[in-house]
Amino acid sequence: AAWGCGGVWCRAWQRGAGGPSPFLRGQRAAASSARGGAVPVGKSGLAPWVPVVGLEIHAQISSNSKLFSGSQVQFAAPPNSLVSFFDASLPGTLPVLNRRCVEAAVMTGLALNCSINKKSLFDRKHYFYADLPAGYQITQQRVPIAVNGSLSYSLCIDNKMSQMVTKTVRIKQIQLEQDSGKSLHDDRRSQTLVDLNRAGVGLMEVVMEPDLCCGEEAAAAVRELQLILQTLGSSQAVMAEGQLRVDANVSVHHPGEPYGVRTEVKNINSIRFLAKAVDYEIQRQIEELENGGTILNETRAFDSKLGCTVPMRDKEGKQDYRFMPEPNLPPLILYDAKSLPANMNHQQVVNIDWIHERLPDLPSVKRAKLVEQYGILPEHSFALLNEDGLTEFFENVVKQTQMKPKKVIGWILNVLLSYLKQHSLTVKESPVSSFMMADLLNLLEKKEISSTAAKQVLAELWKGEGKSPLEIVKEKKLELIQDQKELERICQAVIDGQENE
Repeated sequence: AAWGCGGVWCRAWQRGAGGPSPFLRGQRAAASSARGGAVPVGKSGLAPWVPVVGLEIHAQISSNSKLFSGSQVQFAAPPNSLVSFFDASLPGTLPVLNRRCVEAAVMTGLALNCSINKKSLFDRKHYFYADLPAGYQITQQRVPIAVNGSLSYSLCIDNKMSQMVTKTVRIKQIQLEQDSGKSLHDDRRSQTLVDLNRAGVGLMEVVMEPDLCCGEEAAAAVRELQLILQTLGSSQAVMAEGQLRVDANVSVHHPGEPYGVRTEVKNINSIRFLAKAVDYEIQRQIEELENGGTILNETRAFDSKLGCTVPMRDKEGKQDYRFMPEPNLPPLILYDAKSLPANMNHQQVVNIDWIHERLPDLPSVKRAKLVEQYGILPEHSFALLNEDGLTEFFENVVKQTQMKPKKVIGWILNVLLSYLKQHSLTVKESPVSSFMMADLLNLLEKKEISSTAAKQVLAELWKGEGKSPLEIVKEKKLELIQDQKELERICQAVIDGQENE
């Protein structure tokens, strides 16, 4: 269906005994209509609802220093220990653009199929907030560094990894801007403290067009973007550390009608919470409209404990940010191979073609190569890339073992990964190295141990006592008996024991 969710019935919208939500009914209506059947309607008697979701993603640029100052960037540093005079907005201080941040934005734009503007401009966005010392933010409102891109992402159909569909969301623009500081609210003392360590840190704001329709799509798109950023090295994109923050704009309308009034759910810091927030907000708006209410153009926050969005502030009166050109920064000029002057110092310019030539393989290309090289299933390639370091672990095991990759992948994903999840560990924190895993699988492949015994050995390896798989096998007497006469003797002893009973 034109407003479908990739063939996915979004289960989060089914609530209690009340049956499917109006949107879910709309999904089924569309499917029924496509088959020529009758189209059920919502409680209001109108056509099904169409959700519209657009995302704005702020990614912290991976850089040693801030966007316009030489202050160091470091997570969890002592409060206000990484603040330059410029970050604190002392009079007379001037911004100096960080070349690394520009290169990271160009690299990201190229990876997202954007057109890179050879001339982009900086602007001041004025608003008052306690952790914004200057009273304005330097951003790119008129002419951003990159525009008109696209991001392809994949999601499961009916929660089945073997059935996946690929969709595309358009990228409106990518702009460079500085982050604000952080307000720390102390409710017990009824005061707010300000930490300016984050003030001035370089951000890339990736603005997506409203091409998404549910939480599952939003989560899949952001996860793919996160993988791309991490592959490029342009951002570490660790959401738990605030390096990737998502604002979701959500509205609903009937087919053929103009878009509805939208709400903005701010600062979502988890992919799982993003899916829940979007799904909840769609459901809330539909129920509000079907009960005769209206949707306010407001900013909301997602309460992860309650699993719902809550109002923050309204947007009824459009805020005037009083955008103006940044007077202390000249236009940002980029070059390519054709436009680069012969006498230009290459250390003082950013060459778009030079960056393009050095782009690494993106996640989609890596997945295709894994499938082709090792003969694994496409869904397995997604699982490998979704866990940081798991692809390298798998490839190291394959190099060191005689077992076929198709069998290795089963042990990696079904056994090792379940251990990691169970103990909340990353691949890099695994007590079982790729070398030990390969030794274990070699014993299994040579038929020296059984599959059941191999799992017992892995459980022992997990304790991290420094024993090799072979040592554990001998200590626990887990070897498979190869001697035919020995097997006959054991069988005969069992039979004789049964006769005595």
